[in-house]
Amino acid sequence: MIYLLYDLILYVAALFLVPYYLLRGLRYGKSRRGVRERLGLYADDFRQSLPGRRVIWVHAVSVGETRAAIPLIKEMRERFPDALLLLSNVTETGREIAAGVSEIDSYIFFPFDLRWIVRKTLRLIRPALIILVETEIWPNFVLEAKQLKIPVILANGRISDRSFPRYRTARKLFFPVLDSLTEYCMQSERDARRIRHLGASAGRVQVTGNLKFDMQPPEIMADLENLRSELKLPEDGRVWVAGSTHDGEEKLLVTAYLQLRKTCRNLFLVLVPRHPERCRQVQDDLAKLGVFATLRSSLWLRNKTLQHGEVLIVDTLGEMLKFYALADLVFVGGSLVNVGGHNILEASLLKKPVLYGTHMQNFKEIARLVREAHAGLQVKNAEDLIRQMRILIENPEEARRIGQNGYHLFEENRGATQRTLAVIDRRMPS
Repeated sequence: MIYLLYDLILYVAALFLVPYYLLRGLRYGKSRRGVRERLGLYADDFRQSLPGRRVIWVHAVSVGETRAAIPLIKEMRERFPDALLLLSNVTETGREIAAGVSEIDSYIFFPFDLRWIVRKTLRLIRPALIILVETEIWPNFVLEAKQLKIPVILANGRISDRSFPRYRTARKLFFPVLDSLTEYCMQSERDARRIRHLGASAGRVQVTGNLKFDMQPPEIMADLENLRSELKLPEDGRVWVAGSTHDGEEKLLVTAYLQLRKTCRNLFLVLVPRHPERCRQVQDDLAKLGVFATLRSSLWLRNKTLQHGEVLIVDTLGEMLKFYALADLVFVGGSLVNVGGHNILEASLLKKPVLYGTHMQNFKEIARLVREAHAGLQVKNAEDLIRQMRILIENPEEARRIGQNGYHLFEENRGATQRTLAVIDRRMPS
């Protein structure tokens, strides 16, 4: 009865979600295709690629989950060379990242979790194995997969401080869904305890670690001088990149930037808003503060190098690591405002000193590891950010040491991919 009610709620939600995804998709030039795929309607070329193939379906909701899955996807390509690797996403930004993963054979938007849609989709695709990244557990999708005897593995699983009370409240209702999962590969012992508390069978739960620690530095690291020239960054500037920023943070960061430039005249700020559709509004907000900002997408119109005191706003996708690679200092957003934080490990991967705010509840374990390794600095507020930034600007050797500590943290925590792959090997049908 409860799942019938769940379906009814989704039907009502679909009345709003279909036009919503149509409008969002216009930005990425694929609105019609996106809605069709969410309804379980796929292009002929995709349908024709399925017969006779063993399909491994990986689902990652958005950008962070997709990036986390890349090391595992690369290893699965090596381990199962004849399999069709399918990656699904919910968001358009996640889809854009997926499109750049060469090991993926096909990528689609995840279907609406209505019973008839997921049943039709699963019967069409007939995956040999489904891998859900982090905590993307859709009830109808998981229950229908069990009906079709398709093994479902939760990879890089985590239960955040914010979501755990909600799951616990609906524990009895959620139990049939959890019982339908075949294996749980959790990031930490705390996550494992929480999923067991919610009803997961202890024998199916294991701690495999965090896939994010298995990310590899991008190839662009070998040609930073040309990249800096391509992006028109000041040749003699010290670059501060603020990544994954949210509404309310950009003004705080630009105010800090203006203060810091009083003593560091060659400082240059790059803002990378989490949601690209906000970039023009951010540009307008900065203009009201008297700060000239250029959009990354319009750099080709500019004949000269960007100047100190200006701001570059990145409104393109998939370039975060490029800008981190060029940075002297990195701040990761979603943490000065109560969003829950974002992945601070990407800066550490590139040996950059990383700063972040106190709102890191969605990345609590990573924040703890970074703090204990002295691989980053947590700031209390905008004033503390200015103070900590000034210390790092005036002490470049300390900034370098923090960046090195972050990279050592990566080296010490690698291995989640191989541990997760061992679980996949056990469950992958022959």
